[in-house]
Amino acid sequence: MNKNTYERYDMQKTFKAENINCQNCANMIKGSLEDDFGDIKVNLETSPKEVTVEITDEDCEAKFKEEMSDIGFDIIDG
Repeated sequence: MNKNTYERYDMQKTFKAENINCQNCANMIKGSLEDDFGDIKVNLETSPKEVTVEITDEDCEAKFKEEMSDIGFDIIDG
């Protein structure tokens, strides 16, 4: 693919996030971000916790990471 071609993801991507401790945290993430990002899945069984979301492009990914940080859940990997 040419470097100048705009890359489109159209895929689910899983991110590891800090400060997610319980179902209330998962509900806050979903309630705050699902209007902008669609269905969000939060896996509370892993450590660190994982958040899976549909990412369409680099801008969408950057916006998701920024908005997660704004509500107190920093992305540490993904």
